[in-house]
Amino acid sequence: MKSVAIVLFPHVQSLDVAGPLDVFSEANRFVGQGEGYTIVTIGAAPYPILASNGMPLGARFDLSDAPLQFDILLVPGGPDLPVSAQMPHVSAWLHKATPLAGRFGSICTGAFILGHAGLLDGKQVATHWSHAQQLADLFPEAQVQADRIYVRDGAMMTSAGVTAGIDMALALVAEDHGSAIALAVAKRLLVVAQRQGGQSQFSPYLNAPADDESPVAKIQRYVMEHIGEPFSVERLAEVVAMSPRSFARVFARDAKVTPAEFVQRARIDAARHLLEGSEMAIKAVAWHCGFGSAARMRLIFSQRLGVTPTQYRDSFRKKA
Repeated sequence: MKSVAIVLFPHVQSLDVAGPLDVFSEANRFVGQGEGYTIVTIGAAPYPILASNGMPLGARFDLSDAPLQFDILLVPGGPDLPVSAQMPHVSAWLHKATPLAGRFGSICTGAFILGHAGLLDGKQVATHWSHAQQLADLFPEAQVQADRIYVRDGAMMTSAGVTAGIDMALALVAEDHGSAIALAVAKRLLVVAQRQGGQSQFSPYLNAPADDESPVAKIQRYVMEHIGEPFSVERLAEVVAMSPRSFARVFARDAKVTPAEFVQRARIDAARHLLEGSEMAIKAVAWHCGFGSAARMRLIFSQRLGVTPTQYRDSFRKKA
């Protein structure tokens, strides 16, 4: 039997806890007796530990009396972790436990706890797409992979947001017992055994600028209003009455992307909106959003989102 432990703390995301643990529990249905997983919870606070949704959680051990050696040791996330204070008692315990663990890691924003414990330096790491930049800023020695569903770096595995913890747990089950067992667990839980694409397909590419009258904001509005048309730096510079050279420099500085990159992201977002909310044919979506052809849109979707337009529509179409 392989031992699995997960650390609980106040305002933890309950699905970060339950999702991965249910994967290991369900795996026990499909493996031989004595070959599955034993699961324990370790509390960083007295019972009851209230999750972020108000659910009271109990732990089998607290940090003071918990064993230190596990085959798999996981730290879940919580919505407050990117901005909350450190938990020194958790960091101290992780310093002792992670070197003894066969594999260890985090789900979602649990990566911030690993970071405060000094475990991310020099490591590739994933977290929820909306907090990837915060993680990179707070722990500059970490190599944050903003679009990955989960990342393995040596003994450490980290996953993206919430349900991605299930993907990571399925990968661990496949590693231990083979892909057939992982697939059986995925079918039991009604999830996909291996998700297509990365986090980009779930995140909005375009963010509204802080100043609604800035050159960046004016260009964003103009591009979205004329999304099917061709754009050049010269054309966009005329919109804000700037020279092409000055416009390109100011736009890249304020928007953090080049004008060409912005236009491509705008076309992708416009196409995603139509794929989600309309019955427009793929070819028509490509023409309407300025890709020129369905083949060109398919190539860009595959490169940027890891899925084709058809796969994206199948996953995200709004049902009547």
